[in-house]
Amino acid sequence: MKNSRLRISTLLLMFSCGAVFGQQTDSLALKKKAITSSKEDNNRNVMLNAANNTSPRDVNIGLPSTVGGITILENDLPVVYFFWPELPNKTWRQSVGLEKTGLLKMDQLANTTGDLGFAVNSYSQTGTKDLKIKGKFTTSNFGWLQADANVSGPISKNGWTYTAGAFANYDPSTYKLGFARNADETKIFRAGVTKYFNNNKGQITALYKYADSYSITNYAVFQYGENGKVTELDNFKIGRDSYVVRDGQMKVKDILTGNYYWASMSGDDNRSKSHNIDIFGNYLLNNGWNFKFSTRAHFSKVKMSNMIPLSIFNADSSAGYTLASGGQAYSGQVGTILGMYTPETPITSIAGRFSLNKQIGNHNLTFGALEQYYHVNQYTSNRTFFFQTVEPQPQRLIGPNTDSDGFYNYNAGGEYHSGTENKFSLYGIDEWKVTDNFNLSYGLHLRNHIIDGEYSLAPRTIGFSFTDPGQFNHISQSFFQIAGSLNATYNITKNFGILANFLYTEENRRLESYSQAFEPNTNKIKSPLGAFGVFWNTNWIQLISQATYLKKNNNLNRYNLVNPANSSQAQTTTVYYDIQTLGWTTDFVLKPFKGFNLHYLVTFQNPVYKKFNFNAFGKEYDYNDNNVLGVAKVLMEIDPSYSIDKWRFWASFRYFSKQYANLTNALYFAPRWETFGGVSYTVNKNINIGATVINFLNQRGASGTINGAELITDASPYYGKLLTGTYIMPLTGQLSVNFNF
Repeated sequence: MKNSRLRISTLLLMFSCGAVFGQQTDSLALKKKAITSSKEDNNRNVMLNAANNTSPRDVNIGLPSTVGGITILENDLPVVYFFWPELPNKTWRQSVGLEKTGLLKMDQLANTTGDLGFAVNSYSQTGTKDLKIKGKFTTSNFGWLQADANVSGPISKNGWTYTAGAFANYDPSTYKLGFARNADETKIFRAGVTKYFNNNKGQITALYKYADSYSITNYAVFQYGENGKVTELDNFKIGRDSYVVRDGQMKVKDILTGNYYWASMSGDDNRSKSHNIDIFGNYLLNNGWNFKFSTRAHFSKVKMSNMIPLSIFNADSSAGYTLASGGQAYSGQVGTILGMYTPETPITSIAGRFSLNKQIGNHNLTFGALEQYYHVNQYTSNRTFFFQTVEPQPQRLIGPNTDSDGFYNYNAGGEYHSGTENKFSLYGIDEWKVTDNFNLSYGLHLRNHIIDGEYSLAPRTIGFSFTDPGQFNHISQSFFQIAGSLNATYNITKNFGILANFLYTEENRRLESYSQAFEPNTNKIKSPLGAFGVFWNTNWIQLISQATYLKKNNNLNRYNLVNPANSSQAQTTTVYYDIQTLGWTTDFVLKPFKGFNLHYLVTFQNPVYKKFNFNAFGKEYDYNDNNVLGVAKVLMEIDPSYSIDKWRFWASFRYFSKQYANLTNALYFAPRWETFGGVSYTVNKNINIGATVINFLNQRGASGTINGAELITDASPYYGKLLTGTYIMPLTGQLSVNFNF
């Protein structure tokens, strides 16, 4: 994964205390006598994201968050084959155009897709036999405007129906850019037809979706202090001010042609456009088996601009820095920025899932096949570096080592790959009610993964571009991978029992792993997970408490490292390492009286690095047994709600203990709370009004990681120093109106 270079994603802040870092069982599914099957976990406010309005939160499993965030499925297929360069939120948003959205549990994802983690599981709104109109309008005190509507109804009396919807998002976020109003502009349109078969045999839907989206990520400047606390600057408000260069422009050198050009952070230079055709449905066969199918053709053209702050240093008047806009001499704090630009990249993915399901005695059986084809045509990441002032809407600087426009180190660490991937899987799942007190669920996923493409081992030195066809090499790899799970629950008494879970996934490298100038390690990446615990259920409480062990080997990260001895020097370094975590979680839902519901979850965990060694700037570094970046050891979630008459009041509190902000664990962020609250009022059966407050405690601190600080070993010299990093949204009020006819 590209955690290092990809800290640019708006998804990065979605560290969640919403789930145990291992297999999480839905406590509401634990009945008094036996445990019934539940594929989705309903106790997670997965759509409440403290970082932005564009994406679901990332449910924590004790591993570092990936830039791609949580896996998102639509109609049982991933919305994108791979998150880079097409992030999932460029083609999918929570919308009334979705009939259903839930959280797919880890064992279901492993069994059906072969991947590790949780997944948002959504289904498109299909045609309906009766006219249905639903919509939502949302705004905020910062000027966020989102309009969302869908209409569906009958076409004819013989089972033909239609659906159509539109989603439009214009979000300035909470800060003001110097070159654009909105930090996110996204438009999604859907249209489709559904045919219902006679005798309730099933249905088939053909659905077209078009998406057009760009988004910009901001960072904060703050003063770092003792005990992991950050202090807001007088002239830079965390979450309220923009640290993106004022004109939003960067100059890059095309790694394929050698031509120089300018690219923007907004508009067409940073836009993804996609066309999606889904055909899905089900048919009940005469022998009782339910045949379910979902197919997708996805065509996109992706452009992407990113600017990542690396470091801040002080320059006096003799250093030779001038403002690029007017040539005036500059002295003061100087920010180092890495710019990355991917020009228009065509991406094609074809996917299909086909399954058969039937209840046979005490066995609920599912057998399926999953096909995923992916082609990316000449993906490149053109790299550039520049300096800027440290202030809201900063200005670009020209320095002694830059060109006349203020840029340097073109394409140092630039990327290239091109080709196809193909994954074909067969899987089977059995949910077996052995006795009234004993339930056993198990599944097996077998996958063949083929990579066929092109890459280059040519060193990406300063000013590099490809000039010789002989610089490219062919990739031809084939991997066999296994995944699966085994879950057992046993009721010792009517209300009390034990549970044991085991989950295992495998993967190898992807085509993306070949984008740098080296042969990636293609050894198997294995992720075993085990859990053991107890459950207790009465009419007023449903509780689970369990211990979990998880290990993942052969992780790959690319870090943009800054030399501690000279903050103007940076290099890209690739590291392979393992992670292991051991912890304990307790999760319960309490219903002491009518109308009141309390969900509480607490997790204690200790995720650490293993086999973490690398060389940078001529020095050896060893980070074995250091704690994993950005993953708190203590996570807590408190979700009370109360309903009375037409009113519903709710709140969500998420606690994160100390989170390490650099690889050496020398820098960390103090514990923090993420808070949400709201009230909704049902006007009538058709209209509902809701108000939400994000970060109502108005915490203004930073979170995530500190850019450019991976090699810092002594925190004391950094007390009082200006650093950059990610942050949670400032106090934000939102208002929404929902209608459903």
